[in-house]
Amino acid sequence: MFSRELFLLAVSFYTRIRISTPLDYQKLAQAIIYLPLVGWIVGIFSGVTFFITQIFLPQITAILLAITAGIFVTGALHEDGLADVCDGFGGGFDKTQILTIMKDTHIGVFGVLGLLLSLALKVTTLNEFSTHEITFILFAGQSISRLAPLQLMFCYDYARIENSKMGAATKKLTWRELLFATSFAFAPLFFLPLQSVWLIFPLIGTTALLGRYFFKKIGGYTGDCLGASQQFSEVLFYILLSAIWKFI
Repeated sequence: MFSRELFLLAVSFYTRIRISTPLDYQKLAQAIIYLPLVGWIVGIFSGVTFFITQIFLPQITAILLAITAGIFVTGALHEDGLADVCDGFGGGFDKTQILTIMKDTHIGVFGVLGLLLSLALKVTTLNEFSTHEITFILFAGQSISRLAPLQLMFCYDYARIENSKMGAATKKLTWRELLFATSFAFAPLFFLPLQSVWLIFPLIGTTALLGRYFFKKIGGYTGDCLGASQQFSEVLFYILLSAIWKFI
């Protein structure tokens, strides 16, 4: 089922990595299932950045640089979604108003606070782990968190009627496609203690609640909702892992 063309298409769209091979962007919707595998690339980039910089710098500084490296690779695509969702759902009262605010290119107070809190939670939580652990946790976190957008796409429909920046990349996933993506999302957990596998259930459950909230407010999801779900799932993964790590 693996398609080199679709994988490269996903890399080209969801990261800043340049692909020299000619790509057919009409197939972008089919490439979405490779999002967790793109997370491998982002996770490796972040993990290697941390591993190298922690040799010369304090651990917390190395963590910040690792997060910055991940943002650089993705072009802050998911962080942008988080900020827009915080602004839209924080300041909007109905579907029309929420969607209008999210489409605005300006960032508001809710968006700024959302980004700051997300960054703070990532840094403080990751700083609780050892150097060796952080490298693999970054790898796993970037991958497993990218299952959340696919879960939303499997359960709900796209909320906007008009085209948007993510419209071409949205579709209704099948069970086969979701399971294919899930295999890549969960694989990095094998680099962590076996107990980490149990985190799969609260992550899926929380994403289900988030999707239900989006559906209640706007009748589905948007591209920004997908980005926000990835960021939310990543932060939650680090927090939950930190909680169970005390018993490992």
